Amino acid sequence: MSIFDILKQSNFKFKKNLGQNFITDKNILASICADSQVSKSDIVLEIGAGAGTLTLMLAQIAERVIAFEIDETLKPVLSEVLKDSNTAEIKYLNVLKASDEEISALTENRPFKVVANLPYYITAPLIMRFIESTLPVQSLTLTLQKEVAERITALPGSSEYGSITLAVKIFGDPQITRILKRDCFIPSPNVDSAVVHIKKRTTPIIVKDIAVLRKLIRAGFAMRRKTLVNNIATIFNVDKNSIKQDIGKLGFLQTVRGEDLSLEEYIKIADFLVDMNYATNH
Repeated sequence: MSIFDILKQSNFKFKKNLGQNFITDKNILASICADSQVSKSDIVLEIGAGAGTLTLMLAQIAERVIAFEIDETLKPVLSEVLKDSNTAEIKYLNVLKASDEEISALTENRPFKVVANLPYYITAPLIMRFIESTLPVQSLTLTLQKEVAERITALPGSSEYGSITLAVKIFGDPQITRILKRDCFIPSPNVDSAVVHIKKRTTPIIVKDIAVLRKLIRAGFAMRRKTLVNNIATIFNVDKNSIKQDIGKLGFLQTVRGEDLSLEEYIKIADFLVDMNYATNH
């Protein structure tokens, strides 16, 4: 029975508010699995099982797939699609509400890979939920809005470059592996998508205080039209003239903006803020 027949038999209705756009083409699904670099020894956390087409293919490759789905009306669909699989299990839960402890229990405290065809409205919260957690996430392979993918992989100085770009780079190396046209989905969304693979760094970044670095990055993009000096003075509640002089001593123009700095330059400034006790109340 085809996935279309299963959806029809189950009287399933797509819910626009949940951003439900399913991929049914087996070649595309196989490509996403290849991009994820999942192997038979891996545990996979899939976010948004949908109709289970990607879930099933991942389950044929991985040791185990734990798929989160919040739409319980998909139960009959997923039961039928996954009826012959003994390596996939569905959790009808909102992963954004699951604690690290709950996820660790599901994965038996083992490292895991995240794979997801993300509803656009939860893209940023879900990415941040995993890359800033203490969970042993090995990689994320995400199908998301092309515009967001371009932001994640943007270079300093570009209009797409932002706080999410740097947040992801702290975690690992993001790469766009393929572009998916809107007609690859059922129903078709209004925009094209992209698959992004983010592999965790083999060696963590060296920074004196990761919380200060993250706060500095948020400050850098809090008001894009203002200089970094102004944003640091506001967010860290320190004297603007002192920061202006210090930025100059560190080798940066006093007019530099957050969007012009690389991650390494943010780390340099963050470490300086820690050394000068500017960040004691972060």
